[in-house]
Amino acid sequence: MACLFSGRVLIRNNSDQDELDTEAELSRRLENRLVLLFFGAGSCPKCQAFAPILRDFFVRLTDEFYVLRAAQLALVYVSQDSTEEQQDLFLRDMPKKWLFLPFEDDLRRDLGRRFSVERLPAVVVLKPSGDVLTLDAADEIRRLGPACFANWQEASEVLDRSFLLPEDLDDPAPRSLTEPLRRRKYRVDPAARGGGDPGQEGGAEGGSVGLF
Repeated sequence: MACLFSGRVLIRNNSDQDELDTEAELSRRLENRLVLLFFGAGSCPKCQAFAPILRDFFVRLTDEFYVLRAAQLALVYVSQDSTEEQQDLFLRDMPKKWLFLPFEDDLRRDLGRRFSVERLPAVVVLKPSGDVLTLDAADEIRRLGPACFANWQEASEVLDRSFLLPEDLDDPAPRSLTEPLRRRKYRVDPAARGGGDPGQEGGAEGGSVGLF
């Protein structure tokens, strides 16, 4: 997963705005995790309405106040703001564990084209392998909240090796009777990796078409 940002800098949304600028740092933050790419903008009213929902979703899965152990989840804000001030203002009340790209990095636009983002807000969910799990999960997050993560985790086969016996690592048993159904639901054509038809997974109601 870190290869998506290879050679780039990601910034932590904390007071120090720590930079992750080495392969080791990127790997530690992103590998063996589901990664959400959140495309939004502070000037977009629907993004403003969705942001508190996504913030609560993320916090309830990663904050030790709510869970004993943080979920294997990372979020990268891919700003579509027109100014750096707008980006900073939008991130001000968002979780400190969120990551974001520097405003001057053109990858912000390139990722939008790569994943065929046509409206805001949009949340692309990526498997640890970098394959697309769903091209826009914004509506699913609105409807189901943190329950989404269990579906995504089974569909993407994220391994929590801390709780697996050695003999289970190579061929883990299905974790629930619904696992095969979830895998089918979230199966995306390989052509969709790095861009595809967002209609395959449905899109959240949002802003204008042709952002990029």
